[in-house]
Amino acid sequence: MKLVHISDIHLTAPGERMGGLNPHKRFAQALDDVRSQHSDAVRIIITGDLTHWGEPAAYATLVDALNDLPCPVRLLIGNHDDRAAFLAAFPDQPKDSAGFINHAETVDGTRLIYLDTTAPCNHAGHFCAARRAWLERELKDCTRARLFMHHNAMPLGLPAEDKIALVPEDRAPLAALLTKYRDRIDYIHFGHVHAPVHGTWCGIPFAAVRSTGNQSLPDLSEQELLQGAPMAPSYAVILAQDTGTTIHEIPFTWDGPIFSSGTEWDDWAKPVAAE
Repeated sequence: MKLVHISDIHLTAPGERMGGLNPHKRFAQALDDVRSQHSDAVRIIITGDLTHWGEPAAYATLVDALNDLPCPVRLLIGNHDDRAAFLAAFPDQPKDSAGFINHAETVDGTRLIYLDTTAPCNHAGHFCAARRAWLERELKDCTRARLFMHHNAMPLGLPAEDKIALVPEDRAPLAALLTKYRDRIDYIHFGHVHAPVHGTWCGIPFAAVRSTGNQSLPDLSEQELLQGAPMAPSYAVILAQDTGTTIHEIPFTWDGPIFSSGTEWDDWAKPVAAE
């Protein structure tokens, strides 16, 4: 099963830039690359932030952008999004009985579970008791699952970034829930940190993906300020198999030289200087 994981597209109203970049151009480049290189993907999953300021005009551009794609797209919201404006633009979006944008589906025998970790006017992640109850029902009824969310539930050793991770009062009960069902959770995938970060939490592997816009600079000592720069973006291709998971970062904006070489020993022999 091939999944495309895109995150933090931060779309704006048409014509407005974000962090000195054109987010619409970057997102269009990513989708064009998916169309040309990964038409065999079974899902494209975008884990928020879908917009930068939560404006209806920005969501309208997203509606227009999601055309002519090789597979269904699944959308999650992040801390920069507005739940009401998102649902107005995507009225058919599945949600749970409490109105949170939690939903799930089974693809190739794996339950793909999409989580809503946002709270209004707050950049930190939230996953309240109602959301945890919904997640537990999903996990009880499946044999294997893969979780997607916007926020990192676990601290990452980045003091400033960790201030806007999942809040501690929701982190501990979520950790208990995931530990209970960790034998059936293959992976946790998230965005939010605008950087590739990998590890394990509650005995479950996790992976974050870069933004299609600006990237964060991992600073393990900065306590207050988030550090970012217009570095090269990427999205992730997840190859999910019964025997394990492989994740590739796809640097979709590279337009420089590409060098090809063979794989035989002599293909890498040092050239002999001419006499």
